[in-house]
Amino acid sequence: MIPPLPSPLPISLQEAQSRGWDELDIVFVSGDAYIDHPSFGVPLLARLLEAKGFRVGIIPQPDWRSPQSFRVLGRPRLFFAVASGAMDSMVAHYTPLKKIRRDDAYTPGNRHGSRPNRAVIVYTSCCRAAYKDVPVVIGGIEASLRRFAQYDYWEDAVRRSILLDAKADLLIYGMGEHPLVELARRLQEGEAFNEIRDIRGTAYISRTAPDNGVEIPSYEEVAADKVKYAQAFKLVDGEQNPHCGKTMIQRHGQRFLLCNPPSLPLSTQELDAVYALPFTKGPHPSYTEPVPAWEQIRCSITTHRGCFGGCAFCAITHHQGKFIQSRSEASVLEELRRFTGYPWFKGSVSDLGGPTANMYGLACGNQAAGEQCRRGSCLYPTPCRNLVTSGKKGAKLLRAARSLPGIKHLTVTSGVRYDLLEKQPEYSTELLAHHVGGLLKVAPEHLVDRVTAVMRKPGGESFLRFLSFFRQENIRLGKRQALVPYFISGHPGCTLGDMVELALFLKRNGLRVEQVQDFTPTPGSLATCIYHTGMDPLTGKELYVPRGEKEKNLQKSLLLFHLPEQRRLIMEALKACGREDAARELLGGSTLPPRTGKAVRRR
Repeated sequence: MIPPLPSPLPISLQEAQSRGWDELDIVFVSGDAYIDHPSFGVPLLARLLEAKGFRVGIIPQPDWRSPQSFRVLGRPRLFFAVASGAMDSMVAHYTPLKKIRRDDAYTPGNRHGSRPNRAVIVYTSCCRAAYKDVPVVIGGIEASLRRFAQYDYWEDAVRRSILLDAKADLLIYGMGEHPLVELARRLQEGEAFNEIRDIRGTAYISRTAPDNGVEIPSYEEVAADKVKYAQAFKLVDGEQNPHCGKTMIQRHGQRFLLCNPPSLPLSTQELDAVYALPFTKGPHPSYTEPVPAWEQIRCSITTHRGCFGGCAFCAITHHQGKFIQSRSEASVLEELRRFTGYPWFKGSVSDLGGPTANMYGLACGNQAAGEQCRRGSCLYPTPCRNLVTSGKKGAKLLRAARSLPGIKHLTVTSGVRYDLLEKQPEYSTELLAHHVGGLLKVAPEHLVDRVTAVMRKPGGESFLRFLSFFRQENIRLGKRQALVPYFISGHPGCTLGDMVELALFLKRNGLRVEQVQDFTPTPGSLATCIYHTGMDPLTGKELYVPRGEKEKNLQKSLLLFHLPEQRRLIMEALKACGREDAARELLGGSTLPPRTGKAVRRR
């Protein structure tokens, strides 16, 4: 029997009072619309605290120009919990060329402008203005990846810790279940907020520093010296393992940022309990316009967290951790059964996966070694000998999921690691035979070895092996399925010549891309450190960094060689790097750019 849908958490004092609550314990402030779905961090954490007995409400996308917007749920008894939303607010607002975006998928009506720039800082200030004596805890991706002094692409400068800029009382980084519940429990038991300083996964500001931490170069040093910035990144990167990581210390003037070791990963039982919490799985009923982000993920299931790929441009490892935390098969199947109770579910599941779909059920085969490991990636430069790569658990889950009554179609639209699929014949067969909706997403990002080495990704040979397997397997299965490869242009270490080689690779292997992601230096990633400093912080090697709108556009155009409107830029790019010899092969036939529409009309 499908349980009845729960009530959404309150977003107004009237809704709180309808539950019999005259006061809330914790009020979340979020830059996203309120979608009561476990794919969104704030609702998930709010539901978890509710299950622990706390009275919780959410203020979604408040008007930061009006303090009254932050009083709609009254004064919280314990603290405000502030997050920018599912994305860093600067990434959400601006394109890689620093132009303002026209949309926001996390807002009703897809409208831009419903959250401020640097939302965590602004929201914290507004909470202070509303109730100056209430502690403020900041978290989520924006706070998590900006907890140390960090390079900010939009200012082209190093900013100090977001804790100091926001003037918050505590920062929770990474996945917040353990630290947030512990903080709320200890406050409930009567501990003073400013005395709670030992929770894993938290950071705070202090006038003194402990003797047993790892001190990294100060804000003043990293802001003035790129070598010091790289040194600081390397030290922080080496302490990401929650089992052996140490307290990190960074001086800011006369004060210290103290960052406790990361929170321990959730066990399977704990993760199952989180996803068994009651969710409506939909937007708050007050919304009258669709929220695109919900439309995209409402029929999806998260099977696991974390990623051990360690890609240079990605912050997932720094936020979710490299230890894969997988739900049990029973938990996933139960959530699928609950889908049939939602009025909008028509029998099609849009995704069954996580950050990387085929990492479900994978783990380190040597627990003692894993708890002391300081590798940033379990796959680069070569797969760790202790890594368990079998896809049998994932294959078994797919078989069980598609056989459930009421499930008509089930696709995997999360990205997959094709270099792992080589080691997962059972999962590969299940995936290609039953769970690809015509297009399989893979993310080689580049295929020239010297660039993929900077990216911490497999090179061209690995992709060619997978491409051959994919095509042969489709012939065997009698299916017409295609690859959708994702590539990044303008990545540190990548020259125009490298992009020419990548374009020729695609042309020779019958591949086309419709979209190319221009590299954005987002906070906290290895690639952003390289972009800022011009060196690999882990090796000290100097690297070429493409900069400026002109070169970014030229790099991007080369991968769109099949589009006539790109030919003029492509010829300019080939000339700039001395590769005019590639023009005929890449473009085919005439290498002259097409005439404009105006010229054709004149003739």
